[in-house]
Amino acid sequence: MDAIDLTPKQIVERLDNYIIGQKNAKRSVAIALRNRSRRLKLPEDMRDEVAPKNILMIGPTGVGKTEIARRLAKLCGAPFIKVEATKYSEIGYVGRDVESMIRDLMAVGFKMVKAEMEDQMRGQAKEKVEERLLDLLLPGSGPKAAGPDASAAGGILGSIFGKKVVQQKDENGQVILLPDQSQGVQNDAPKNAAGPQDMKETREKFRQMLREGKLESREVELTVTTGPKAASGIGFFSGGNMDDIENAMQSLQQMMAGNKKKQKTVTVAEARNILTEEILDSMLDADKCAEAAKERVEQSGIVFIDEIDKIAVHGETHGQSVSREGVQRDILPIVEGSHVNTRYGVVDTKHILFIAAGAFSLSKPSDLIPELQGRFPLRVELDSLHKEDFKRILLEPKNALIKQYKALLETEGVSVEFAPEAIDRMTSIAEEVNAKAENIGARRLHTIMEKVLEDISFEADEHKGQTITIDAAFVDEKLKDISSSEDLSRYIL
Repeated sequence: MDAIDLTPKQIVERLDNYIIGQKNAKRSVAIALRNRSRRLKLPEDMRDEVAPKNILMIGPTGVGKTEIARRLAKLCGAPFIKVEATKYSEIGYVGRDVESMIRDLMAVGFKMVKAEMEDQMRGQAKEKVEERLLDLLLPGSGPKAAGPDASAAGGILGSIFGKKVVQQKDENGQVILLPDQSQGVQNDAPKNAAGPQDMKETREKFRQMLREGKLESREVELTVTTGPKAASGIGFFSGGNMDDIENAMQSLQQMMAGNKKKQKTVTVAEARNILTEEILDSMLDADKCAEAAKERVEQSGIVFIDEIDKIAVHGETHGQSVSREGVQRDILPIVEGSHVNTRYGVVDTKHILFIAAGAFSLSKPSDLIPELQGRFPLRVELDSLHKEDFKRILLEPKNALIKQYKALLETEGVSVEFAPEAIDRMTSIAEEVNAKAENIGARRLHTIMEKVLEDISFEADEHKGQTITIDAAFVDEKLKDISSSEDLSRYIL
């Protein structure tokens, strides 16, 4: 079920599998995502008037802002892209122009729609791929070459039956295949043993073997197209950015040079994948795909802008601050609603949902230009993480750190068990170090886990078949010097 059809409660439940706490942020994101589908069900005249309520997530690093975006990307049934605000610059400065985020979103939408269309056509393409594979396995045995005028049948059937055969006409003028006596083959086979009927039967036998997977490792010779494919789309120069111009020039050179073909020996399994891609590409209507992708991006696209606090300007503007404020001014019309030219057509950003996030440790949301602040009316503050949160992060999520490390060491035959007091000790140290040094949230747990398991990971081959229990004393032994010295912990933890 697509996330665009999930209720807000269901969306929050999915996010709870990977992210601990932050209920307010999850609720806001879930409501915004649900409003995407609600708006699409409105009458067309009202639908155009309902603008998305963009969200600004505020919180220290390591509390789950980016993780919410990552999981939303996997969960979301709509075109989604995560970008870093620091990658962009004002026009005239070195860096990407802000319109490239919409071009990237459109590329994601096109890829998504293309994959869906290919899935719908895969059943139809499967039959064509099977016929092409049989042609490769039995050249000249296809329907067009199976008649009495088949010129290649003798060679292939001779190679199949291990005999050299030649074509001759019988008393009725029909072409039959006979063993070549000049090659010393015994003349004990029926005269018409390799006739059109036998060719058809042999092809059907090979078809059955192909469907049963008995020919997957057999090698065939296939003609493949070499060189990268030119990008699909309507226009080349969709923006003034140098990256876009360079990509456009490469696409133009590929079109002028043409694709080269060469013979390649591959297995039947590899040939099936190559032929499937070729046939699906030939069946796909690129213009129809681009049109559907454009509609989907405009109506339900989502852009997550991370590190937006890094372009906030505090106090007077000079030097790099001028460019940062310029980036805000460039982002503003896109968030408000403008038309961006992409290689798949002109995209209207009026109904695209924007979610921005930042730590705002050195600046405040009020340092953003007022117009941009007004375009993010919903603000959610994420909470700092504490000992109990760290404990849940280590144990509860599907990708919990302890589960990851145990699985990694199990590949070496080493079983690691964590005692409850060891988990308490690690989470206490994480909270203490975050309080004394920079608060980097849950990322502190990665460092602590690495330091605790460093020796075991290094000597894993020597502990094969053993079960190692991690207790509080073990944790203290590995971290006692670091945690006791504030200066050392700043560098190590």
